[in-house]
Amino acid sequence: ALVIGGGQAGLSMSYCLGQRGIGHLVLESRTVAHEWRDRRWDSFCLVTPNWQCLLPGYPYAGADPHGFMLRDEIVSYLEGYARSFGPPVAEHTTATRLTQRRSGPGHGGGFEIRTTRGTLTADQVVLATGPYQVPIIPRLAQRLPDDVRQIHSSAYRSPAELPPGAVLVVGTGQSGGQIAEDLHLAGRTVHLATGSAPRVARFYRGRDVVDWLADMGYYARGIEEFSDADAVRFRANHYVTGRDGGRDIDLRAFARDGMRLHGRLAAIGGQQLRFAGDLRQNLDQADAVSESIKDSIDACIDARRIVAPREDRYTPVWEPSGDGPSEIDLRDAGITTVIWATGFGRDCRWIEVPVFDGRGYPTHRRGMTSCDGLFVLGLPWQHTWGSGRLSGVADDAAYLADRIADRIADRIAAGPQRQTAHRNGTQHGPAPAEVHWLAGTPGSTWPRDEEWAAPRTVA
Repeated sequence: ALVIGGGQAGLSMSYCLGQRGIGHLVLESRTVAHEWRDRRWDSFCLVTPNWQCLLPGYPYAGADPHGFMLRDEIVSYLEGYARSFGPPVAEHTTATRLTQRRSGPGHGGGFEIRTTRGTLTADQVVLATGPYQVPIIPRLAQRLPDDVRQIHSSAYRSPAELPPGAVLVVGTGQSGGQIAEDLHLAGRTVHLATGSAPRVARFYRGRDVVDWLADMGYYARGIEEFSDADAVRFRANHYVTGRDGGRDIDLRAFARDGMRLHGRLAAIGGQQLRFAGDLRQNLDQADAVSESIKDSIDACIDARRIVAPREDRYTPVWEPSGDGPSEIDLRDAGITTVIWATGFGRDCRWIEVPVFDGRGYPTHRRGMTSCDGLFVLGLPWQHTWGSGRLSGVADDAAYLADRIADRIADRIAAGPQRQTAHRNGTQHGPAPAEVHWLAGTPGSTWPRDEEWAAPRTVA
């Protein structure tokens, strides 16, 4: 098997394959833990408690299970995981093309993978490249004046690295909320363009909300239980933080203390920024989600007769003064930097196998794609809410490792029949020219490079 991607998903897959005695290689375009080391800001920390770090064979064993590891501690955890079992990782090796091989006389089937260091073949391939591949910046960013510095959230490191002046953060997913807080705590003037991301309380009734949700089975709930599975997969994550032991990200409190909140960024024209009139709606909806989660926790406590302290519900500490669209002048507001916390997309143009839907999402069931022998791992909601996290990737990797082991056993058992079929000239599987592409032809499935935009994967 060939595993493409050496992050937590790829390492977990390697561990599970090794436990089953399946020969494999892991390709990593940079280095193990690169994403955590090089694409997270200086004060970054986990938003889920350390006890949820449950990589296969390597659960968190530190002294602070209910704390939140900082960026460098996460890197050390992953590097320690790799040292614990010695995965066969080829670092600084990028996969550049994946195709199916012809099956039949003189052909072994499987896949051919071109890389920056040569060409490989494999009977099974696991795509463990994750959802955070291509930073998405909206096209309206091109309308910002040249003297305004703009970066994606993945390139943000610290307030000190930004030019003096106010900062506009666009987006209120997990990254946007935490970066806005980081700048706010550093004394910077922050403007925050809000979106529709929900929020969640850090603690409620004596425990971390994550602990409650885990006990209630939320992280183990399968995606097939939802009638709107596609919508669930693409929902923005709840914003909250593990900073300083963990706390809520309360945008209303930020506004009370001086942060400037706006609705969705709708347009840019010269020095003028125009925001939609949905700020109140965005704040109210985020609060409603948080309170509904508390409702579920209350119901669980009552049903199970759990002894837990009572807690007053959240009371808004700030309200917007108006409900209509608003505008600000960049120069008047002193905004010198814009940080786009607008999510990530996926670039799968190098994968020439017809397993994607019309939005560029790989069609699969629990990581098994419609192409026999091709698997995906590490996607949000791949099977459960925990799938894209350090808590759930182990179960997904073990499941796929079992399916790969079954597939190998079936191929071995069918060996004599396969050889007879080859001698008779019967092919098992389509030749490349016989592949039925989902759209157009192999050459027209994707737009030209200059017209291509990454399909969204996460906010």
